[in-house]
Amino acid sequence: MDVSLVEVVIFLAAAVISVPIAQKLKLGSVLGYLLAGVVIGPWGFGLIGQVEEVLHLAEFGVVFLLFIIGLEMQPRRLWALRKTIIGLGGLQVLATGLVLSLLIAWGIHMPLAPAAVAGFALALSSTAFALQMLGERGELTSRHGRSSFAILLFQDLAVIPLLALLPLLSVGNTEVSLLGGIEKTLKVAAVIGGLVVGGHYVLKPVLRIVAATRMQEIFIAMTLLIVVGTAAIMEATGISVALGAFVAGVLLADSEYRHELEANVDPFKDLLLGLFFIAVGMSINLGLFASQPLYLLVLTLGLFAIKGAILYLLARRHGLDRAASRNLAAYLGQGGEFAFVILSTAVAGHLFVQAEADLLVATVTLSMMLTPFAVQGVAWFNRRHRAEDKTPDYDTPAESEHPVIIAGFGRVGGIVARMLRAKRIGFVALEANPDQVDFVRRFGARVYYGDASRVEMLRAARAEEARVLVLAIASVEVSLRTVHMVQTHFPHLKIVARARDRRHAYQLMDLGVEVFQRDTFLSSVALAGDTMRALGIRREEIERAQKTFRAHDQAQLAEHYKIADDEERLARRAREGAAELEQLFERDVVETASDESR
Repeated sequence: MDVSLVEVVIFLAAAVISVPIAQKLKLGSVLGYLLAGVVIGPWGFGLIGQVEEVLHLAEFGVVFLLFIIGLEMQPRRLWALRKTIIGLGGLQVLATGLVLSLLIAWGIHMPLAPAAVAGFALALSSTAFALQMLGERGELTSRHGRSSFAILLFQDLAVIPLLALLPLLSVGNTEVSLLGGIEKTLKVAAVIGGLVVGGHYVLKPVLRIVAATRMQEIFIAMTLLIVVGTAAIMEATGISVALGAFVAGVLLADSEYRHELEANVDPFKDLLLGLFFIAVGMSINLGLFASQPLYLLVLTLGLFAIKGAILYLLARRHGLDRAASRNLAAYLGQGGEFAFVILSTAVAGHLFVQAEADLLVATVTLSMMLTPFAVQGVAWFNRRHRAEDKTPDYDTPAESEHPVIIAGFGRVGGIVARMLRAKRIGFVALEANPDQVDFVRRFGARVYYGDASRVEMLRAARAEEARVLVLAIASVEVSLRTVHMVQTHFPHLKIVARARDRRHAYQLMDLGVEVFQRDTFLSSVALAGDTMRALGIRREEIERAQKTFRAHDQAQLAEHYKIADDEERLARRAREGAAELEQLFERDVVETASDESR
């Protein structure tokens, strides 16, 4: 694909102008990208004409999205969703595909074989649209969000047999057979099996070697190689590249490099997804809107209504409440990007004429544009009828599953993690030293490789959902840089910091950090107490001396930075404590001398 610099400028300008406007109107970024594509596409101002090439490149946005979802979907969580994936997802594809196939055969007078292809192609929803909107609205972890993901995952799996069966239905193809279709399916299973084995025994050791270089750009290159390389293998064997990327992500979900991989891929994913939505907008055939607008509108609304009704009924049967079922129907009522692939393959196999495929593609595209409005309308309806739904919204937790992020997993971070684990408090631990990560994971510690001073890294660790950041980084420079970044991008996070020394403590206070502990302060106070105990001083007097000294030290900090509410009280307590400490030692010396004289 040859893209000029001017075309790159056009893409970027269209996104920068349209998306903020759509966000301002509370329509979401997806609709903004779509409208931008319509404006710059061949049916708009005609600024960009290479629609198919752009769409092919932009599909990598979906690939990166599925890779990140795979990273977040650890095998045990995937196993926990198996009933939803197979039950709800399988029923949705089967029921919707059969109903749409019969309606297309009856309503458009299409032969049964192409009607079945069209029906099952339209039964698939848009992974990119649904997951992007669920993420923007913070609903991925809700009940309808998890159910949406399960259905979309099954749909992505269903694409493989659908594409494998298309040659069997192709007109004039005498070289394919049922045996050939089975052979292709077995080939797909073998490729995925090889990917699983290779990912486990090859990918993780290679990542460990790359991480040991401590070169961020090389690790980013390795991340892109994993995603693009997996996509190339899948494409060469005729498998959905998005599904391949998802499998690669799942294989690395339990890896210590999970968050670093996500942080590296995320910027590419966002940019290419935006390009994908722009390309979809560019592909809209406005000529059909002009020639038969009413027919196209009826098809689009009919598709959304039928899919939405089936989704709602299946969701209710699966145990979702009314509000969650309506949300599920709104998010997944549109046609999906895989319909483009299936329909274009069907045209190549002479199952459709181009005009029929164009009509179905326009219906899918228009249904995508309808999705943001459907989601907004359902959200408004749910707010108005919230009192009617008695089921508690227990699927959106009040706090994050991991309310604490530990930045730095050395001697300090490790002890903090052990105490939190003992109290069953969830946390995500990040460590920038790959050797340390490898070492502690040998003993069962759950720690991830990554630099907590990078905003992408903390986003990957779900910092926006966490409540506390434990700053246990040994490097003073990195510690201060992390504080500044957190205060800029995650101001809600309460920082509990480790200070290497008094100077580091002052620097943390300069940045507004109020809760910190110096590395050697408390251990030194405890050691002084042990020394006094060895001299025979009574425990009560040692504890009083330690308490007084801590108050004196805190008062000194307060005098410089005015942390305490009552500086004068603290200073007076410190002076009184110092005098008391001096009297304590004098009395002890006298008592010791008296004992010796006896």
